[in-house]
Amino acid sequence: MKRKQAARKPVPRRRASAARRIRYAVIGQGYISQIAMLPAFAHAKKNSTLVALISDDPAKLKKLAKDYDVPWIGGYDDYDGLLACGEIDAVYIALPNHLHLDYTVRAAEAGIHVLCEKPMAVSESECIRMIAACEQNHVKLMIAYRLHFEKATLTAIKIASSQRLGDPCVFNSVFTQNVIDAGNYRLDRDAGGGPLFDIGIYCINAARTLFGAEPTEVYASTTTPHPDRFTEVEETVSAIMRFPDERVAVFTSSFGTEHTSAYDLLGTEGRLRLDPAYALAGDLKLSVTAKGRTRQRVFKKRDQFAPQLLYFSDCILHDREPEPSGREGLNDVRIIEALQRSASTGTLVRLPVSAPDPQPTLRQETHRPAVHKPALFHASKPSA
Repeated sequence: MKRKQAARKPVPRRRASAARRIRYAVIGQGYISQIAMLPAFAHAKKNSTLVALISDDPAKLKKLAKDYDVPWIGGYDDYDGLLACGEIDAVYIALPNHLHLDYTVRAAEAGIHVLCEKPMAVSESECIRMIAACEQNHVKLMIAYRLHFEKATLTAIKIASSQRLGDPCVFNSVFTQNVIDAGNYRLDRDAGGGPLFDIGIYCINAARTLFGAEPTEVYASTTTPHPDRFTEVEETVSAIMRFPDERVAVFTSSFGTEHTSAYDLLGTEGRLRLDPAYALAGDLKLSVTAKGRTRQRVFKKRDQFAPQLLYFSDCILHDREPEPSGREGLNDVRIIEALQRSASTGTLVRLPVSAPDPQPTLRQETHRPAVHKPALFHASKPSA
C-alpha cells in the first residue's frame, strides 16, 4: 500500500458513530468510478470523505490520486492490507460483477462497510453469501441503485401508488446501447456480462418498484443478429414478467442498437412515461396523462452518486439499515437467473411468492448539482 503523503503511523480504526465523516476506499477505477463516483465526493463532504484508491494501473492511481487529493493508493494485492490498516470505514466496489462476492466478503470480515455496485453478484447463491457475511460481521451492505435517490424515479413511484393512474396494469420498457469495444468485460460471460445483468436490471428494478411487488413467473427470449460481435453473450433479451393481480411487465435490453432508455406505466385511468428513464447524467422527462390531461415535467440533470454516499454514511453513523439493501440486490439477481433459465429452456419459469421489500420514497431524494464531467484516464465508455 502506498501513501501519496509522507509516511505516518496507522491510527486505530475509529468507531463509525464517533467519526464525523465516513472514510471511503474506491475499489476499481473504471468508467463509473471516474465519471461519477470520484467527483461525487465533493458533494458529500457533510459525512463522507475519499481516502484510498485501489487499481492495477499505477499510472491511473497516480493521476487520480493527484486529481482528488487521495492519500492512500494501492494495487489489488494491497486490498487486505488496506482493510486492516485502520484508515477506512467503508469501501465502494466498482469491479466486474464476478468479483463482487470476494471483495465484499473480505471487507465484511475485516469489519468494513460495503457499498457495492449493481448487479450485486452473478448468482442468487453469491448474493446470499454476501448478505450473510455482512450480517455475521455486523457491517452495513448497500447496493448502489442510484435511481432510488433520484427525484424523477421517486416521483414516478409515488404516482404509481397514488391511484392517480387508477390501477397500474402494464409496464413496458426498452433500454439499449451499442457496445462496440471487444475488450469490454460486459461482453464476457464469465465476468457476469450480457445485457440482462448490465442494463436489463434497470428495467426489472423499475417494474418491481412501480408495482410495489415481486413477479411470480417470467419468460425470456434472446437474439443475436450480429454473432461476429457477440461471441460469449447474447445481443438482445426480451422478457415478460407476471406480477400479482394480473399485472404484467415487458422489457427489451440490447447491446447492439442505438441508445434508448424509457419506460411506460399504464393504468386503468391514466399513464406515465419517463424518457429517458435511466440516464446517468442528463435531464429526465416525466409525462403523466390522467383524466384526459397530459402534464410534463423535466428533472434537470444532477449528481446521482453523492446522494448514495450521503445516505449510506448516515446509515453507518446512525446504525440504520439501508434501502436499497442486499435483499434488494438479491431479488433482482434471482429474477435475472430465472430469466436466463427461461431463455435457455424456452419455458416459463415460476418464482416463489415473496413479500416486497421496503420501497424507496421521496424521503430518500437528495439534490446535488451535476458534477463537471471529468476526462477519462485509461478507461472508456461502455458504449458508442
